[in-house]
Amino acid sequence: MNVATPGSGSAPLRILHVEDSPTDAKLVVVALRRGGLDFVCERVETEDTMRARLGEGHWDLVLSDWSLPSFSGPAARAVLRASGLDLPFIIVSGTIGEETAVAAMRAGAHDYVLKRDLARLAPVIERELREAQERARRRAAEAARRESEARFRRLADSGLVGITVSGPNGKLTEANDTFLSMVGRSRAELDVGELAWPSFTPPEWSEWNQRTAERLASHGVAGPWETEYMHKDGTRFPVLVGLATLDRGLVMSVSIDLTARNNAVRAQAEAERALRSSEEQLRQAQKMEAVGRLAGGVAHDFNNILSVIIGHSELLVSDLDAADPLRADLGEIRSAAGRAAELTKQLLLFSRQRIVEPKVIDLHEVLSNMDRMIQRIVGEDIEITLVQPPKQGRVKADPTHIEQVILNLAVNARDAMPTGGKLTIETGNVELDEIYAASHLPSKPGPHVMLAISDTGVGIAPDVQTRIFEPFFTTKEVGRGTGLGLSTVFGIVQQSGGSVWVYSELGRGTTFKIFLPRVDAAPDAARASAMPSAARGAETILLVEDDAQLRGVLVKMLRRGGYTVLAADCGEAALGIADEHPGSIDLLVTDVVMPRLSGPDIARSLGAGPIGSRVVFMSGYTDDSVVRHGILEAGVDYLQKPITQNALLAKVREVLDRAPPDTGPTCP
Repeated sequence: MNVATPGSGSAPLRILHVEDSPTDAKLVVVALRRGGLDFVCERVETEDTMRARLGEGHWDLVLSDWSLPSFSGPAARAVLRASGLDLPFIIVSGTIGEETAVAAMRAGAHDYVLKRDLARLAPVIERELREAQERARRRAAEAARRESEARFRRLADSGLVGITVSGPNGKLTEANDTFLSMVGRSRAELDVGELAWPSFTPPEWSEWNQRTAERLASHGVAGPWETEYMHKDGTRFPVLVGLATLDRGLVMSVSIDLTARNNAVRAQAEAERALRSSEEQLRQAQKMEAVGRLAGGVAHDFNNILSVIIGHSELLVSDLDAADPLRADLGEIRSAAGRAAELTKQLLLFSRQRIVEPKVIDLHEVLSNMDRMIQRIVGEDIEITLVQPPKQGRVKADPTHIEQVILNLAVNARDAMPTGGKLTIETGNVELDEIYAASHLPSKPGPHVMLAISDTGVGIAPDVQTRIFEPFFTTKEVGRGTGLGLSTVFGIVQQSGGSVWVYSELGRGTTFKIFLPRVDAAPDAARASAMPSAARGAETILLVEDDAQLRGVLVKMLRRGGYTVLAADCGEAALGIADEHPGSIDLLVTDVVMPRLSGPDIARSLGAGPIGSRVVFMSGYTDDSVVRHGILEAGVDYLQKPITQNALLAKVREVLDRAPPDTGPTCP
């Protein structure tokens, strides 16, 4: 029997034995072998030798006699403690009375075994090794907690953000110096309970604050949003605020004073008016890139959460009878999560972090197929005119995404013409020269296909035009849009290698011009979507996902599909499971980006084994790490989070039913 040791996998135990009798040491070795332990044992007799050996090598535990001619069990324990090693320390003695046993435990021994009862030794060692592993786990958790607290303490003391904790009545119970300085209050006022939220916010914000409190009560978080605080002297200043509920009805706020930022933005805007238009466009492109990265990160976190919500709701529905009234409630949960997933999908499109399937397409064909749909969307009071040349170049883009671009712009045009008007959609070949490209960053010179969508609506104000592509920015009233339509257009066009520009005059209408690189290849034939084969199976799947909640729901999904699932929370654990599993493993399903070992790293490590190239990668977004791993370009099997049960089981079945390749793995 092998005993797993901390950090050594299935390697033999390394035992340091403090014993002056070679005969007794041999008896211990015999007893341990009879106990089924795989070990290497080294005997020492003196304090100096023990200290030297502890410092030279890796040990898993220490066995020690109680009394030696020039040494003792308590002294050996003291040497071990001084070394800083947290190893199981077990007394193995010929005779030990009750008082001596108590003294041994007080000295730090984890247990004691009499030499006449050495059959107990192996079970005692196994138990102590397990307890040592648990101690190591607790130490790691405690270290992580301390590190988290230290990070929060550094944030609170950084002077960058104001942090408060308030009770249900709005009175502040805690606040850092940054917040107190923001509002011109003293710690003495805080300590006597004089500070409450109504004294920091202008009266006209009271209705907004009430709506925020209601959202906080229902969602647990609110913001971040821009509002105003009021200094003790009555002056107002802009802030960015986020709220979150704690336990016992407490609420934590995080505030950032935006005065300096707003002043800097105004100063920058004034300076940029004196610069060439290309410089402003470059600044805007960089700003959009930064917002895109932020949007992708938010979408990634939400996709993990949504995968858990969708997965559990689907599992619960499958457990209920068709007539169970709870099915309707679960359907509402699933539907709401689906709408949230659509929002994250749009965020990923904006940030160019969606897996795309580009094809060579003809925009004339795309528009012809969408003609009736566009008319239904905009309504009969809007006249649609298509202007298309007889011969037109082709572009390489995801056709579904291009359709979404057209629909989003058509919907915006409809909303800009509430009493009717004219919508013109024009396509054509254009050649962008160096001068145009330099003044319309990030355009590139060369042959392009133009898609222009124009309306005769109310137009867009100049100050609004600079922000229309930002996610969640909208001029529509609450409930009439998410603010993601134009940001989605921007992301799709950028991901397709093109550029988009808006030209608008108040009261006269708006034109969006999209330029996509022209290609000479023939259009790709439409590929019929094949129905997936039966989604159930009986194979063995190795699942690797570091998010515990998501891992749990994925395991349930796969097991309900009939599969045997081996689950791991990291790459190292996955490799260990693969080494120790006695049977075959038919498929690896793994997250892409994880600490230490990524999904592709795991796939490469297991590629020489029975799994081969049968790998399904999962990810909530495609950040730089995923790009570096080559997932986007490799054509591998991929599932975009949030993951539904049907999508997971269909993809798993598809990969398992595929004939195994003759060569090694093709993962990136």
